[in-house]
Amino acid sequence: MSFVTDIPPASSPDAARHFSARLSFETDCADVADALASGRVDFVLLHVVGSAETFARKHIPGALHLPHRNITAERMTDWPEDTVFVTYCAGPHCNGADRAAVKLAELGRPVKIMIGGLTGWEDEGFAFAGSEVTAAAE
Repeated sequence: MSFVTDIPPASSPDAARHFSARLSFETDCADVADALASGRVDFVLLHVVGSAETFARKHIPGALHLPHRNITAERMTDWPEDTVFVTYCAGPHCNGADRAAVKLAELGRPVKIMIGGLTGWEDEGFAFAGSEVTAAAE
């Protein structure tokens, strides 16, 4: 018996519930890129870490810069209560997206994390927006 099967897999109904639950908390770079490319953007994409200067240099197209420390009930009144937010940060080594998601959830806002963050976006070969990207293209 391998370490893979040493603990048997969950029943199919349990696995379906588990993976469906994960998808209610997470999205990925490919799904966000598809929504952006197709114009089916039914969420607000939040870049939740770094300075305004860092954001200006490199971010995901269409994202708004709202550091997790600035997510407050007052700030969130800019959007209707049922707005879905997708948070991302630098990548798997960063927990800023999680911190932002906690704050949004505590404020009663629907939220998902884009797993992979900037690192995942780059790994997938998707284009960035920002001055760094523009300068590199010249």
